Amino acid sequence: MRKGAIGAATVASLWLMLLSAAWSQNVNGTPEVASVAGGDAAATSNNDPAFKTHYPRYQLVAGDTLDLQFEYSPEFNQTLTIQPDGYITLRDIGDVHVEGKTVPEVTDMLRDRYAKILSSPSIAVVVKDFEKPYFTASGQVGRPGHYVLHGETTVTEALAMAGGLTDKSKHSQVVLFRRVSSQWTEAKVLNVKKMLNAKDLQEDLFIHPGDMLFVPQNNMSKIARFIPSSGVTAYMNPASF
Repeated sequence: MRKGAIGAATVASLWLMLLSAAWSQNVNGTPEVASVAGGDAAATSNNDPAFKTHYPRYQLVAGDTLDLQFEYSPEFNQTLTIQPDGYITLRDIGDVHVEGKTVPEVTDMLRDRYAKILSSPSIAVVVKDFEKPYFTASGQVGRPGHYVLHGETTVTEALAMAGGLTDKSKHSQVVLFRRVSSQWTEAKVLNVKKMLNAKDLQEDLFIHPGDMLFVPQNNMSKIARFIPSSGVTAYMNPASF
């Protein structure tokens, strides 16, 4: 009995060590990095069926138009356009930098600023005109460029919007890039050729705003699942394949 108890304690200790190591890795922010072979993308989907989704709040950019509505002080209502330098000029407050911020962040900022001249201001910020959601198609497609997203659009539909695939395309290794944070972009290799030949579109992922599709000409043996966002353009450069 004592021998069995010692064995159980040893196993429990090992589990605690493993959990501690995993927790430490998460705390340090070290991303999981996995290599996915282009030809085996469909085969690995059972182990990794869900491409990481990311639903960030819209970040304001220059040219966006904001409608500010004051519930108890309508005389302060105003419509403003974000200037090229990222600032808006508020009535009785002055310049405030809002580019790169979300609507909730701007709302909190304006409440703090107007609280200096108004009592408990209630402010609603509405984006009246903003950059339309789009995706980018590059590489061996008929018309590379940016395309506006209208409703739900899958990878194959996005490729069709971009003029379809060229004769030189390696459509068994189409790469879908998706930003998952301000520093990291996730890459998924999709076997579009197999999907179309098998008439099985279960792997036909939906495009999200900001996604980038790259159709290579030559074989891509491996691609890291997570790469620095600043390095995505290097992957999309045909000379690198």
